[in-house]
Amino acid sequence: MAKYLLVSFETCPWVQRAAIVLREKKVAFEFRHIARDNRPDWFLAISPHKKVPVLRIDDRVSLFESNAIAEYLDETLAPRLHPEDPVLRATNRAWTDYLPTFAETISALGYVDDEERYDKAVAKIPVPFERLEGALERQGKGPYFNGAAYSLVDAAYAPFLQRYAFLDRIKPLGHLERFPRLKAWSEALLARPSTHSFPAPEFERLYRQNVRGRGKYLSGLVAA
Repeated sequence: MAKYLLVSFETCPWVQRAAIVLREKKVAFEFRHIARDNRPDWFLAISPHKKVPVLRIDDRVSLFESNAIAEYLDETLAPRLHPEDPVLRATNRAWTDYLPTFAETISALGYVDDEERYDKAVAKIPVPFERLEGALERQGKGPYFNGAAYSLVDAAYAPFLQRYAFLDRIKPLGHLERFPRLKAWSEALLARPSTHSFPAPEFERLYRQNVRGRGKYLSGLVAA
């Protein structure tokens, strides 16, 4: 069995995506956290883009970019999370390609400087939510994206739906309740053990601490 080292910042959602896939495969791996503002020389030497995630295999090969890591793990380790049907598999890949748009819409809330920009960012959320709601209606009855079978799409979206829940508890957003399929999907993903790299309350505390330290609009709403 290969030896896997996954390098991360504590609250990076893209690394969390790779960790979820490894946990779904029930593969032992070392999870090593580094400081965002003090990246050690050993990390800079193995990371082609000097950013996380990096999956180091047998201390010999470095894989980077979360989508590439997830695809590699799915091709080399059982159980397979991509659907066997080629059309369904292509559809799944298309929705993982949409993930950066979805992630940017959610993440933007934590990086705006004032309430006016925050309100504008919040107003953009229903667009990707509505698109995902439609996709879930077409894909099956749930609880996961493809129905009963867990997939790479689930692993991809889980970290960002988790962050939406965190942000909603800092300042209520109220969007998810308008999209019942998306809400049920989010609840199923957050209930799945593989989603969590830390105990949920501890991870939310780390996330809130991260938001508070940014010095942005939401920072002032996070209790010390």
